[in-house]
Amino acid sequence: MDTHPSRVVDLLPALMRYARRLTRDEHDAEDLVQEALVAACANADKYQPGRPLRVWMFAIVHNRFVSRRRRDAVRARYDASEIACDTGPAAQEQSIRLREVAEAVGRLSAEQQQVLHLVAVEGLSYQEAADAVGIPIGTLISRLSRARARLRALDDDEPAGRAAASLRIVEN
Repeated sequence: MDTHPSRVVDLLPALMRYARRLTRDEHDAEDLVQEALVAACANADKYQPGRPLRVWMFAIVHNRFVSRRRRDAVRARYDASEIACDTGPAAQEQSIRLREVAEAVGRLSAEQQQVLHLVAVEGLSYQEAADAVGIPIGTLISRLSRARARLRALDDDEPAGRAAASLRIVEN
């Protein structure tokens, strides 16, 4: 596995997206990624060459977040209006739909949001996501299944859930 620094730089956008999902705050996400990068450099000798660098870095971000969360207690509620979308300017209807999806995802537990993000947004396999979060694959599949079921239930319950129906097509 190539561990050249440019490979880590290529991972920064994905690490930032994951950190934003975990922290629910742009500045906290930047700090979390910076801490993870420092930890990766300090522990470079612990990197296992056969392990995908991407999974190792996601695991470091996750572990730093868990440590922070224990130390700092519960963070403020998720503000769906601060979600950044890299797709460019959206039509008003698409913008509303994006906000509805974000609100529906924001209603999920933190654990469900983590696994949904890693699998659906970052494209990690179930095993890679389980390794990154440090849980058995069965637990990951269970959390992912409950997250998808909850989004479908929100689809039936209220207008904000309506947008979650588009997440049904996410497969691994």
